Amino acid sequence: MPDSQKIICIVEDKNDLREGMSLMVQLNQAYKLGGSYANAEEALQKIPKVKPDAVLMDINLPGVSGISCVNALKVMFPEMLFLMCTAYEDNDKIFDSLKAGASGYILKTEGPARIMEALDDMIAGGSPMSSNIARKVVASFVSMGKENTLIETLSDREKMVLENLAKGLIGKEVADILQISGGTVRKHVQNIYKKLQVNTRVEAVNLYLKR
Repeated sequence: MPDSQKIICIVEDKNDLREGMSLMVQLNQAYKLGGSYANAEEALQKIPKVKPDAVLMDINLPGVSGISCVNALKVMFPEMLFLMCTAYEDNDKIFDSLKAGASGYILKTEGPARIMEALDDMIAGGSPMSSNIARKVVASFVSMGKENTLIETLSDREKMVLENLAKGLIGKEVADILQISGGTVRKHVQNIYKKLQVNTRVEAVNLYLKR
């Protein structure tokens, strides 16, 4: 094969879709199909031998998930590229995929041509995402920015109180550690709730831990 060809592998449990994606890759002169697999277990066994440049990866696989598969392969081959091709739009799967090492996230509903465009983009150094997915990512970063801003409104003493609450300590224990009265701790907690725009300790701690 020409040196310029990139080796592509596919992991997809639906036979018709896997065959369709395989055909798309084979028809593209820039790529060579390195293998297609119906589950993560087979992929984890065979992909390390093929050492493809990129992998088209489904998320909802029988047995080991596509996200876990990406995570395992990325440890072995940090330079390998992964494009998630999935029907899922929920935030957890999006961010779990990106944290595992995926470089792109495309919805299957966008069709074969868009998947190939995304593959081209990823190979060229981009991070392709369906527009709906990109909006979710941006919205998440905006939300994180807001959360960080709220945390920064706390005084140093309020941050110390919240830090200890986040460790699971109760008010009396926090008071003892900081050498202040229980009443002062309660006053700090009230101010923390107000500044963070929350109503419970759990909400305040969760916001603090996500900062």
